[in-house]
Order: sequence, then C-alpha cells, then structure tokens
Amino acid sequence: MKKYTVLCMGLCLAMALTGCKSKESAYKQAYKKAKAAESAQAAQPVIEETPAVVETETPVVTPVQTRPVTETKVMDNVDNVAVREERVTMVNGTGLRNFSVVVGSFSIIANAEGLQQKLKNAGYSAQVVKNEERNMYRVIASSFDDKASAVQSRDQLRSSYPEAWLLYQSK
Repeated sequence: MKKYTVLCMGLCLAMALTGCKSKESAYKQAYKKAKAAESAQAAQPVIEETPAVVETETPVVTPVQTRPVTETKVMDNVDNVAVREERVTMVNGTGLRNFSVVVGSFSIIANAEGLQQKLKNAGYSAQVVKNEERNMYRVIASSFDDKASAVQSRDQLRSSYPEAWLLYQSK
C-alpha cells in the first residue's frame, strides 16, 4: 500500500513540475510577431494633422456698473444667523428672554459656575441653564427679546469667546 502511495505521489510531482513549463518556441513566436508589427508601423508614412480652426462665440457679459462708496448700502444679515432651539431650565441666575447668547457648555456644573462668575466680574448678567436632554450646562452671557440685539451681542462676545452661539428657548 505504501509503495502505491509513494508511486502516485511521485507521478503527480513529476507531472506538476514538467507540465507547466513554457516552451522556448512560444517566446520566439511572440518576439517575431512584435518585431513584424514594429517594422510595419515604421514603414507607414507619417501624416501630420493640421488642427482645425474652431470658431467660438464670445460670451455676452453684462457691464459692471461702478458706484461710489457712499452709495453702497450695508445690509444687516440678521435673518441668516443660525439659532439653536433647546428646552432649558434655570439653574443659577435671573429669568431668560427669547434669545440668549451662550458662551460655554459644560457637563460639570462647577465649570459652568466658574465661567458664570468670570462673566459677572466682567459686567455681564451671566446665568447658568441646564439642557436635560443632553445633560449639559449652558452659560449664558446675555439674554434678549429680539434676535437682532442677540446677534449684535454675540458678535461683540466673539472677540473673547469665539464659539459663542445663539439659543432660542423652547417652551
């Protein structure tokens, strides 16, 4: 039984090693074919193509009207200011109005109260509110009835607090 197994394995090994070899004649044929294609291409005359003239239309552009600087009106971009709407409850401070300027958000109340005290020392009527949904304490520097005043205050506060944003209190 061992003899047959060894014999079969030997035959399989011999077939595997000799059956997959490439023949030299195959390489010679591929080389000759490539040389023939190369010489045929070299024998063809080279024709230079002249680029075709393409006519393009000149686009019609409306002329720019220049105005003196004194006639330019600066529009207040209050309506495009992003406002977050959240339901918050008062933790420390006086009552809130519709729009508030948030200068800090903390998960620990001690950090929020520290920033609140810093704002109070700077002259702001700072307050701390809590967003129960997100479990975050928001530090509010100022609160207003209208959006325009809140935007103006936020822009002033951004020099010291670049991440300041507007909050609209949900009822």
